Formats: sequence, structure tokens, C-alpha cells
Amino acid sequence: MFKPTHRRSLVFVFALLAIVALTTVSFARHSWRKYHWARTSNPLTLKLGDNVSSAWDSHLNTASADWSQSAVLNTSVVAGGSNPSTCAPTLGRIEVCNAAYGSTGWLGIAQIWTNGFHITQGVTKLNDTYFNQARYNTPAWRLMVTCQEIGHNFGLDHQDENFNNVNLGTCMDYSNDPAGTAGTNGTLNNLHPNLHDYEQLATIYGHVDSTTTAGQSTNPSANAPGREGKDPQWGMLVRTTNDGRTALFENDLGGGRKIFTFVIWADGEGDDHGEDGH
Repeated sequence: MFKPTHRRSLVFVFALLAIVALTTVSFARHSWRKYHWARTSNPLTLKLGDNVSSAWDSHLNTASADWSQSAVLNTSVVAGGSNPSTCAPTLGRIEVCNAAYGSTGWLGIAQIWTNGFHITQGVTKLNDTYFNQARYNTPAWRLMVTCQEIGHNFGLDHQDENFNNVNLGTCMDYSNDPAGTAGTNGTLNNLHPNLHDYEQLATIYGHVDSTTTAGQSTNPSANAPGREGKDPQWGMLVRTTNDGRTALFENDLGGGRKIFTFVIWADGEGDDHGEDGH
């Protein structure tokens, strides 16, 4: 049973395994192994299913527009194909959902399903149980988490995982101050991608494939094992950092198919969250 040793936590769940960090963060690779969406040409056109309430629509639209600034990626927000309370995946696209998922310990989840090195579907889940609390109920926290989790769904890892150091000016950087309000020296905000995120996407999608996994279907996939919503089956713990504040899980489905889930525990939470996510 895995228990985070750091009771200040926050969560993003998402899929894909981390790669080697270089000495200088700003030049580090931050992709997840070789995981990517298969496509026969660039830019990759990917749909983001809108299963969010009006409180989240502007953040989803901003994140979609930001990530579409990449030369190899074009996203569009479309009508959702999932019940927000379960946020089941849809083959060939990303479903983005919000709901009061309960006192699960996690703030947000990014999760991907893979077949070999190809991503076949993804979900981003935003937990209103915590976002309705004063600490997280701000535009900055909502936008950073939305931007970061969707970034994970493309195959990006974090640029940095230290919550307390100076912001890098990217939503792919953990921060206790996403708005960049701390200090008096013009601290960068972590609300949008930065140039290094776009460079990393260009590296990840620098080749084309013989087939595509994007846009295959608008029907909910039968690929998702276990329970969805409040109590997903996350599988085996494969990495933890920040004294248990972050954790990566892998669920091996066999036949080259896996689910990757990255968890960041929310502030003041983290009681008895085991390897199956509860």
C-alpha cells in the first residue's frame, strides 16, 4: 500500500512515462518515453471533448488555443462524448471532464491509453471537490491544471517538479504560485505553454506514421478496464517524487496495451491512497 509521506498534495492524473532530465531544466527533454498519437501527416488534428461546466469552458478554450500554436498540433473543442461523473474515454480523442469526484485526494487527472508507443485515447479530469475550495478556486489554478493535464495527454512530461522554486513560465512546471504573484521581481506565471513545450512537441511529432490513432471514433471505447470516476484502477506504482507528493502509475493490460496515470495529491489530502488509487 502506497501512502504519500507528504500530506500537502494535489493531483493530476495522467498517462505516459517520464524521460531523463538534463542538468539545465530549460533545456531538458520532457516527453514521456516515445508515446505519441499516431498520424500520417502533421499537424496532428485532435479533438478535445467538452464535458465541462461553464465555470471551466474558458479555461478549456484557452488551453486548446494555446496548444494549437504548435506547428505540429491542431486541437479543436467539440461536444463531449462522456458522462462527466465517469469521464469514460473515447477512442481517438481526449475527453475533458469536471465534476465533484469527492475527497479522493486528487485535484486533477491526466490519463492515457497506449498500444505500443501510440496513444489511442486520453482523459483529463478536474475535481470540483477541491476546486471549490478557496485555495484552488482561482482562474490561475484552474487554467494551469487544465493546460498541464491536456499537455500530458499529448505526450509531454513536466519541465520541472519542484513546487517551491522560481516559475519557468509554463503550465508544464509545478508551482505553488501559478499566477506568478509571489515576490517583487516579476515572477513568471505558469498558465500557458512556453517555447520549450512547442520545441518538445516538434521533437515528439517530428516523424509521421503509417496509420493514425486520432479521430478514429466518437463512440466510448471498451478499452478502459476497472472503475472510472472516483475510484480508477491505476495499477502499479512506478515512480514517486516530492516526498510522495507526485506519483506515476502503470496498468499493464497485456498485448502491448497500457494505461498511464500521473497523480499529484492535493493540499492537505493524501490519506491511505493506495496503488489502486484509494
